[in-house]
Amino acid sequence: MWTSSQALQRPFFKPLAKPLILATALLLGGCAHQSPSLTSDAQWQQTLVQWSGAPAILLGEQHDQTSHHQWEAATVRHLAAQGQLAALVIEMAPAGGDTRALQPGASDEEVKTALLWAQGGGPGGWPWKDYGTMVMAAVQAGVPVMGGNLPRAQMKQAMGDARYDSHLPAAGWQLQLDAIKEGHCGLLPESQFAPMARIQLARDESMAKVSTAAHKLAKPGQTVLLVAGRGHVRSDIGVPTWLASDFKPKVAIAQSDKSQVAINMKADKLLTLPGTASKDHCAELGEQWKNRAAPKP
Repeated sequence: MWTSSQALQRPFFKPLAKPLILATALLLGGCAHQSPSLTSDAQWQQTLVQWSGAPAILLGEQHDQTSHHQWEAATVRHLAAQGQLAALVIEMAPAGGDTRALQPGASDEEVKTALLWAQGGGPGGWPWKDYGTMVMAAVQAGVPVMGGNLPRAQMKQAMGDARYDSHLPAAGWQLQLDAIKEGHCGLLPESQFAPMARIQLARDESMAKVSTAAHKLAKPGQTVLLVAGRGHVRSDIGVPTWLASDFKPKVAIAQSDKSQVAINMKADKLLTLPGTASKDHCAELGEQWKNRAAPKP
């Protein structure tokens, strides 16, 4: 079986990056709102007006959906044009990377270097073609972009840190464990569920710390925008659980209209955006597992 360290090197091993398969009907807690079809720019902008003054807005995406990246870039442009965007915090770059020393005319390569972009994901990092438009929109508007993810060098320590096991209520911790099992297609040894779930919580904690620090840059009426995978921004088990009680963010989660299963994630708003069918990661993983297990000639 793979060891945890090997699993961490696989670019598609992003626990909770995919939807949690928890229900066949959509049940969102609190004042969550479902948009049955593509939400128009005007509708989303109205939501942003209603959320004006929130210390942070958290956007949760499906990583393989182009429409989600477009939604995020449009949100950056809208908030920046209104003078309301204090900073953009992203899962796709590690904490410690930021663009504050750069000028608005910085090149893509200068921005990637400042963000430590290649260190933000699996081998080669996250696809710049997916996120570059959003990042550069912020940079060109003079808005700092800050990496929020847990640096890879800290992941091994997080795997052994049992304090994460009691951060959430028991039901929330179980959701994290279940997500690790499902996200790894049932192929990860059960002994690795808790260590991998700890990394998930450590990532959430890191993004919460960076978002809090970024808010100190805010002028009155400005907000911090955090972009991450949907599981990371969940109100019940994600980044919001690491924020101070007086730091109350607004959470929007996007799903594709091609999603094969409904999701059960607590948020303030759910957006259904046009998309494509997600890749069958479990089929890919199973094939790679079979190839690994096959005896070499």
